[in-house]
Amino acid sequence: MNDTIIDHKEAEEAEVSGPIGAEASVDPEMLQEMVKAGVFYGRKKSKTNPRMKPYIFTARNAMEIIDLGLTAETLQRATKFLNELFAAKPQARILIVGTEPGAREAVHTLAAAFKFPYVVGRWIGGTLTNFKTITDRINYFKSLKANKASGGLEKYTKKERLMFDRQIERMDRIFSGIESMTELPQALLVFNAKLHDAAVREARLLKIPIVAVVNTDTNPQGIEFPIPANDSAKTSIAWIASYFEKNMGKEKMA
Repeated sequence: MNDTIIDHKEAEEAEVSGPIGAEASVDPEMLQEMVKAGVFYGRKKSKTNPRMKPYIFTARNAMEIIDLGLTAETLQRATKFLNELFAAKPQARILIVGTEPGAREAVHTLAAAFKFPYVVGRWIGGTLTNFKTITDRINYFKSLKANKASGGLEKYTKKERLMFDRQIERMDRIFSGIESMTELPQALLVFNAKLHDAAVREARLLKIPIVAVVNTDTNPQGIEFPIPANDSAKTSIAWIASYFEKNMGKEKMA
């Protein structure tokens, strides 16, 4: 087991109950949902990044417990930023990144609701900082698919067509989520900033605002809108993605 991830049994032994780190302004129903989804589970205390200490409520059985009052506060602040972005530019698009198995379904659902580009496979270096080259590869991918659909590849030998098919399959895994991204995104939404540090670094270099779910082992410095939360559990990620879907003011796409 990766030693940066809390063991399920260890999490159960934390015996957490009640309004964890809740401020009086936190909606009780929202707090209950976060507790049920396990949003409060941090990493092992030995893995804590010093810059995350302000977001920690307590520790139980060597496991950090995240202050859900601050989780709610940062979620609301991030959502406010995104809604202001959409109000200023209705066509604004954010790139959503979440490549862990537990994040992929939630990322797919959120991205599909607003027709946002997304990455659920391996992050390709230069996706943002070398966008022109990436765009050229995407255009080639589109051209290859169009040629196959129109029968344009039939003139090639069986062996060559098989080679093209494999190339299309490989490129589909890499580019399918960002195929519609014709310009750099106006913001980056990352589920698990530590895992996706390459994406975060590229966004920072280009001064693209970052909204990111950060656990207690992550350095939040340089992230404009860090959200302290369990960034590896499927239930936690699904709840956070659902929160954004329900509270973002951008019109959903049919």
